[in-house]
Amino acid sequence: MKLALFTVAYGGLWYDGEALSLKDQILKAKELGFEGLSIEAKRPVASPLDLDRKAREEIKEYADSQGIDICAIESMSNFASPVMEQRENNLAMMRDILEMARDLDVDIVKVFAAWSGVKWDGGGVAEYKSFNVPGKSMDKEDVQKWARVRKGIREVAEWAEDIGITLALQNHPPVLSPGYEDVLSMVKEIGMDNVKLCLDVPLFYERQSDEYIKEAVEKCGDLIKLSHYGAWNFEEKENGEVLQTPYESAGKPVNYEAWIRELKRIGYDGYLAQELCLPVIENHEIQGIEAADRENKLAARYMKNLIAET
Repeated sequence: MKLALFTVAYGGLWYDGEALSLKDQILKAKELGFEGLSIEAKRPVASPLDLDRKAREEIKEYADSQGIDICAIESMSNFASPVMEQRENNLAMMRDILEMARDLDVDIVKVFAAWSGVKWDGGGVAEYKSFNVPGKSMDKEDVQKWARVRKGIREVAEWAEDIGITLALQNHPPVLSPGYEDVLSMVKEIGMDNVKLCLDVPLFYERQSDEYIKEAVEKCGDLIKLSHYGAWNFEEKENGEVLQTPYESAGKPVNYEAWIRELKRIGYDGYLAQELCLPVIENHEIQGIEAADRENKLAARYMKNLIAET
């Protein structure tokens, strides 16, 4: 099991400061002791619109020279729109992202069912476009969204298959309910060998029991190809011990202990990508990149220790 830095952590959206370039994020990953870097395919850091083939070759060579594995490309896909032009725009974006992954010699591309988006014009701190977290009951519109997502991911998976790339569908709302059940159902319904799971335990929300996490890992098993953990809820005690604070969406700490234990039990040897994707706030004020550094360092220490001790 290996740890990667996810470039959203230093993308300039969630703290008061500029984004770090891809090369600087490679150095940051090395500085913080990560083995890999997972790249969010969007501006201002790594949109395929801004990186031609030569730039991609240079990034790959630089990562190799620093001993950092580019482990995944993470798309911001939305297959659910009822508007055909928006769906086609999404497909065009996904084709560009697959080509970028190929050029960077990366064989995992993460996809969302229906990423709602981030509101940001290049100044200040970003905010998420609101979305509804679905429950278990589905109305006609929900069923139609589900079908559009299934069809769209299958189309992209066919392109990906031709160039040896696996799609990892994240268990992130909307369309997909919290937990593992919906994302697993979607992958099974798509029914392609190169469509797997990006399964994140923080997205189980309040269902953090040992029993539920064991069930999730047992049911998903070797479909799990990528996972994330958050860097936003850790603190350091006076004795240097790093502890979790409650995760806002769950009202309790994330049960990473059970998660790591169960992943080890099934022999998971992929990456856990560390993300800082919420505003960095202290005393009700947005903080700079130094505070983001502190949060990332604490989270990395916590997870390294947990993996070593589990």
